[in-house]
Amino acid sequence: MALYEHVFLARQDLSQQQVDTLVEQYKGVIEAAGGSVGRVENWGLKSLTYRVKKNRKAYYTLMDLDTPPAGLNEMERQMGLSEDILRFITIKVDQHEEGPSAMMQKREERSDRGGFGDRDRGPRSFGDRDRGPREDRGPREDRGPRRPRDGAEGGAE
Repeated sequence: MALYEHVFLARQDLSQQQVDTLVEQYKGVIEAAGGSVGRVENWGLKSLTYRVKKNRKAYYTLMDLDTPPAGLNEMERQMGLSEDILRFITIKVDQHEEGPSAMMQKREERSDRGGFGDRDRGPRSFGDRDRGPREDRGPREDRGPRRPRDGAEGGAE
């Protein structure tokens, strides 16, 4: 059997109990095929980046699966037919991660990896770096005349 991480998005107008019922239904499909479901994380109702089937939000759920490919194919087939499931993705992994997923960790724990959440890291490498004092670059006269920009004073008319 192979190990998978499976995330699916359920419609925003479902209740959390209905989402839990969907999880139990798909657990049954996996177990009927001889597999097992490990960790199940409900990430809650989150905003989507763009509308998916006229929904602006969706319930996100992660499932760790240990199943033969036939069980996974049957679960994905049923999800594709269900009107309650907006999207899903399955990724084959070598081993399941221990502890909570990155989505469930506290923001402070995730921010030590870097990214836009850290505002006290100092200068970044993509444009807002400090180029040093102007004295190091020399006075303007030493660098030659300035070229006029298009549409600026002194430019072609």
